[in-house]
Amino acid sequence: MEISFSCPKCGRGVRIDGLEGRASVGCEACGWSAAVPAGSVSAGRVRRCVVCPSDELFVRKDFPQRVGFWIVVAGFAASCVTWGLQRPLWTFAILFGTATVDVVLYLLVGDCLSCYRCGARYRGPGITTRHAAFDLETHEKHRQVAARSPAAAAVDSREHR
Repeated sequence: MEISFSCPKCGRGVRIDGLEGRASVGCEACGWSAAVPAGSVSAGRVRRCVVCPSDELFVRKDFPQRVGFWIVVAGFAASCVTWGLQRPLWTFAILFGTATVDVVLYLLVGDCLSCYRCGARYRGPGITTRHAAFDLETHEKHRQVAARSPAAAAVDSREHR
């Protein structure tokens, strides 16, 4: 199983393979580390986040949102140009082509498990089997806690070093 997350201390991206056998996770750049709580990762399942103290995780597509956004923007821009040139067939061909690319990527890209609180992503076979899809209410709860008290969120993440 693999985990990728942003270091709570320095913000750099960290990627760790072989999470099951580890006693701690950490950032080599700044030296931050957190102990892997007992029972949080076992038998290919993630029960709680190992970076922060959250046990609320959700299943999502393992695809960069920025790439998807730019695919849509490129398709929209190209279709606007062809529409302006009065080429409706090309316009619709571009729009349908963009939609086809989106569907193909959706079908080909696998799932990962993500933490609502810190955004850590877990990848590996079978880890998403017992978790639900994204829930806006849970996301909003964590977003509001972080917005109201960034200092408290920082203290929480330091407790698990």
